[in-house]
Amino acid sequence: MEERGNTKEGRNEGQGFVEGSGSRSLVPVHVGIIMDGNGRWAVARGLPRLEGHRRGVEALRRTVRSAIDLGVAYLTVYSFSSENWARPVEEVSDLMGLLKRFIRNDLADLHKSGVKVRVIGIRDTLQPDIHALLNEAEDLTRDNSRMTLVVAFNYGSRQEIAAAVRRIAVQVASGEIAADAVTDELIEAHLDTAGIPDPDLIIRTSGEQRLSNFLLWQAAYAEFVFLPIHWPDFDRGAFDQALTTYQMRERRFGGVTVAEHAAEKLKSAL
Repeated sequence: MEERGNTKEGRNEGQGFVEGSGSRSLVPVHVGIIMDGNGRWAVARGLPRLEGHRRGVEALRRTVRSAIDLGVAYLTVYSFSSENWARPVEEVSDLMGLLKRFIRNDLADLHKSGVKVRVIGIRDTLQPDIHALLNEAEDLTRDNSRMTLVVAFNYGSRQEIAAAVRRIAVQVASGEIAADAVTDELIEAHLDTAGIPDPDLIIRTSGEQRLSNFLLWQAAYAEFVFLPIHWPDFDRGAFDQALTTYQMRERRFGGVTVAEHAAEKLKSAL
């Protein structure tokens, strides 16, 4: 089924906005979130890191509800990066356990709320039970259309781009396509996010100001909002703050605004 939302052309013309169903009249079509700071939140309170991750799951539930209420069409969350396997074995095991519980406990509610789940990232190396749960989440919610929750799990943007280029290289080598037929659009069609509009806004918590291998290709024209709070403290107020900051930005997509264009015309006429 074709993903709903803005195309690249529509995004440029419409500035990536849709009408929201909540308190905002304009919200971004696609919001990406780097959910950072669970461990530091816990350490600062003298708690085990696992407790920080548990509170992070609660923050995710709040955020999904807020996104639905606001009318966000796509919400992409960076739940587990391909680099996170380097963490202590016990912590990785705890994270896998939280993922399983989240899907088992929340999938029915997501489905009832009309949320479509889509998972991006490498699955071939995952444990069979986790692989099956991710497939179940996608299969059950495939026909939902109220909002798409994109879960970036075992995901790394560099790896995603490299895999896309490899697939295209095979097509070029076989003569299926010509080398000069390789375009931005063709590469996008081979990414994990094919059919999903690029993010309009990327939020990162914990005060860090970097992408950490998240949606590098897709974020070419995204606006960034970096919040000083850790992820477990992210709530509707923090979401509203990020959206307010976003709405104050004037997006140009490499061009100029209408006001700038009019000013240039007036200046040349004088």
